[in-house]
Amino acid sequence: MPMLEFLDPNSVVPALRARAKKQVLQELSAEAVRRLPALDEREVFETLLQRERLGSTGIGDGVAIPHGKLARLDRLFGLVARLERPVDFEALDGQPVDIAFLLLAPESAGADHLKALAQVARVLREPGMLERIRAARDASALYALLTHTSASQAA
Repeated sequence: MPMLEFLDPNSVVPALRARAKKQVLQELSAEAVRRLPALDEREVFETLLQRERLGSTGIGDGVAIPHGKLARLDRLFGLVARLERPVDFEALDGQPVDIAFLLLAPESAGADHLKALAQVARVLREPGMLERIRAARDASALYALLTHTSASQAA
């Protein structure tokens, strides 16, 4: 069973272009809506912005986990993006972010949302994981790393 079962092979962006935190959130919102067309891009973006106002989701070591809950979502949704260039995300350690993991949850998700956030953080904290993510050659390799499947299964 994949470690991040809410991550789909098509929800990996190996080279996201953005120059600033707000643009990263806009691009992540657009990517999410491409995969979940029932969602409203503006609503996703506003949800992410509201969460960022509470405090940066930049958790350190070049990683951000922007997240939020949406009424029109019926399941957990994850999307991982490797940024082409690191972006200042006002992270806890002051380091720019080059890996963003978007997590969206239904409004009714309750503790499942928090469990999913903890699961993402746990996977990203595995020894050597960030280096492997940064070195992955393509989306299928990134997916395989995050779900602990072989690259041939991810393709």
